[in-house]
Formats: sequence, structure tokens, C-alpha cells
Amino acid sequence: MGARDLNITAPAPGPGPATALGLYVHVPFCATKCPYCDFNTYARIEDLIPDYVGALGNEIATWGAALGRPSLATVFYGGGTPSYLPPDQFMRLAHCVEAAFRVMPGAEITVEANPDDCSPAKLASLLDAGANRISIGVQSLDDTLLRRLGRRHDSKQALGAVREARAAGFDNLSVDLMFGLPHQSQATWESTVHQVLESAPDHVSMYALTIEPATPFAALVQAQELPEPDPDRAADMYEFACEAMESAGFRHYEISNWAKPGRASRHNLIYWRNSYYLGVGPGAHSFLPGVRFADLKSPREYVRRAGSLTPELANGVSWVEAAPDVVRALEAAGVIGSSERISRSLEMAETMMMGLRLDQGVGNAQFQARFGQNLAETYPSEIADLTRLGLLEQDAEGLRLTTRGRLLGNEVFGRFVMTAQPA
Repeated sequence: MGARDLNITAPAPGPGPATALGLYVHVPFCATKCPYCDFNTYARIEDLIPDYVGALGNEIATWGAALGRPSLATVFYGGGTPSYLPPDQFMRLAHCVEAAFRVMPGAEITVEANPDDCSPAKLASLLDAGANRISIGVQSLDDTLLRRLGRRHDSKQALGAVREARAAGFDNLSVDLMFGLPHQSQATWESTVHQVLESAPDHVSMYALTIEPATPFAALVQAQELPEPDPDRAADMYEFACEAMESAGFRHYEISNWAKPGRASRHNLIYWRNSYYLGVGPGAHSFLPGVRFADLKSPREYVRRAGSLTPELANGVSWVEAAPDVVRALEAAGVIGSSERISRSLEMAETMMMGLRLDQGVGNAQFQARFGQNLAETYPSEIADLTRLGLLEQDAEGLRLTTRGRLLGNEVFGRFVMTAQPA
């Protein structure tokens, strides 16, 4: 099935478009499924890996051809556990991306990794495949908590993975942590934060545990075998983290993320600025002009559907204009599982909701350039009310959350989303 069979109208090859995309590549494989995780990830399906990489390469090539090989500012290999792939399969996947798109010079190319995968040989193979940023899922440095979380590594392996990644040549390194965990004490949390800071990462993400439906943790909570997360304790842990990270020279650039100067996640900034990105692989989400969509979730069904694609280039309009037609074609082919049209008012509201997560907030000039109207004329009553409540602050540059607003962010975001009209 080629692009012509899919009824895709796409641009001829030429200079990359002015707007570069972010690309998310989903790798759904895990050695084990953590009991708190509700992501679209799977254990014990390693037999699928070669066929999966082939099918994923087909989807990548189809998008690249149909959109005229657009430029990529960032690539993010997430999961799941991308580091779980055999080196030859990860290299094969990276080659697919490079062949289908124009990866811009200096593009940020992130790979997520578990500490137990971070051998010198594996790290060298990731670098050879083009990765220049690594995000290591440390989660905690308390061995008892790690066992309760179902993690395969211990604290020694976690800190060793950070050292090995540095030694291998990763000069842009992020660490993921979790807090507000059952049986996690303030002292344990503070020790974890201090040890992580001593390991000298460039970036740290910290997320409070949420009990997601249909996970083993949810069943344990329902059976009263696991306590529910305590929001007050989680707030104390978050407050400590904010102070510790600031003292260590990290910028708190997003509600859950801290970075050394110049090391903010460029890929995640695409999400938070509500810019355009493409996601490939089962369950991966995308946002392109006027449309948001997600691939079907089942890896085996994905292999069957995407494995039958044969990319073929057709001539036509720019990728920005072509995107909705490509989505419809891949939806008809069964690769895309769901899609929705995004109205201009919803895109504006979501730009507010996402942008206000950032310390810089939403810039008036950027909003005006994108939508042709400024913040004050678009949201006069919302800005007035939220400013009066002490949740927003406004200056000539734009809008941002106050300290209180960060604690009550969902209330702020909801006010803007309520204004959106359907497409």
C-alpha cells in the first residue's frame, strides 16, 4: 500500500519548511511492567521487536515522504524502554529517522534509558546511533522504595548509570525522580535529591505519584493494602525540591522540571509551547495544524497495519496544509486509531494551558504572531479574574503563574479551556 494508494497529496522535495517539527518515537517494550505505570508499554513481547522496528520504519518513511521530508528540531525516543532494544535494532530505527526527515544540525536527540541497561557497550551504541541526550529513570535512591515500585535496579546501579553515561560521552544528561510515594519519608526524599545533585546531572524531572486506574497499584489501594498518596506530604517534598534545586543553580523552568543553563528539554518545550509534533508507534500522540491524533494502541495490530505501508512520494502543497489529508489517509489504513479536529479557539486555549506551565509563561508577542490578536483582547475577563485572585501576574511581556498559581494550576488552566469552541 503506497502513498498513492492512501490518496495522500504531499509536497515535492525541497528546502525544509520554516517550522521544524519535534518527532516522538515510541518503543513499547519493557523487561517488566512497573505496577504504577499506565503507559502503553508491554513486557514479554520481545519476539515482536524485529517486525516492530520494520513496521515503525514504514510509518516513519510514510510520514517523511508524504510531508516532503520536513525538518526535525528534536527527536525523542521514549517508551517503554528504548534502551531495552538490541543495539542493531536501535541503530536500524535511527537510520529510518535520518532517511525520512531532515534532522537539523544541532538537533536534540534524546533517548530514555533504565539504569540496568546502562552498560558501557549499550551507551556507546546509543551515541553511535546519534543520541546526544539521555534521560535515566532513577526514580528513587532508596532500595526499599525501588523494590516496591517494581524497579529492576538498585541505588548503586542508578548512580553508576549516571557515571557511566558521563564517561561514555553524554554531555546532556537528565534524571527522572518520583515523590509522594507510599512509605516514602521526607528524610528519604531529601537524601535522594542530595545524592542526585551530587551526581551532577544537567536536568532533573520530578513527578508526584498518581494512582492510575487499572494498574496493580490501584488494585492495592482499593484493597487497602497500599496507602493512597498524601498530597500534603507530597507538597512538602515538592517545596524542598524547589529550594534544593534553586540552591544548586538549576532553573525551575517548568512545573516538574529543572535545568542547568541551556539544558532545558527542547523537545518537551515543543509540547509546552503547544507547537507541532509528530508521534509514531502504537499509542503515540501527535499535534499537527488543525488536527490531533494517536496511533492505534496494540503493538501486534500496529505491526500488521503499519507493516503493510509502502511509502511513495506525491507532489502537492506544503506539509502544513497536507497534514490533515495524510492523517485521514493513515486513519483509513488503520494505523491511526483516533483523531480530532482542533479549532482555533481550542488551540489558543491549549497554548495558554501548556505555556503557563513554564516559568516564562505565555509571551504576548508570540501569541500575537501566532494568532493575530493579543492576550488582553482574547482573554480580558479571565486575566482580570485570575490576576485579582493572585494566580496570574501580567506585565508588558505576557502572562505567568504566580507562586500560588503554580499550586492551583489546574484551576487556572480550566478557566482558559472553558472558553474554547469546538471545531
